Amino acid sequence: MLKRYQVLLPEWMEDYIKFLVERYDVSFSEIIRAELCFSFLNTVTTLCPEYKPGITSKEFIEGVRLDIRDELKHEDFHRLLSKMYFETRKAVEYRMGKEKKPKKK
Repeated sequence: MLKRYQVLLPEWMEDYIKFLVERYDVSFSEIIRAELCFSFLNTVTTLCPEYKPGITSKEFIEGVRLDIRDELKHEDFHRLLSKMYFETRKAVEYRMGKEKKPKKK
């Protein structure tokens, strides 16, 4: 389920997000979610190097590069986003679960 939040962005972020919206033909909100997931996935894998996600940020970037070179289909781009969302959720749940475990003395 999606929730609505208000976020203030500087103009340069807005310009970049609009650039990505045009480039990948997705909504402003979708780009923000994708960028957040990309950041979360990087953060969790940096803080918890033992966690191995089903897609890495490097693999996601390679998928996006394919889009730039070969004009990946819109459906393929959405499939890539879906995989990143799923893997990011698992990574976040892993980190949150790890943080909730009682620390041994």
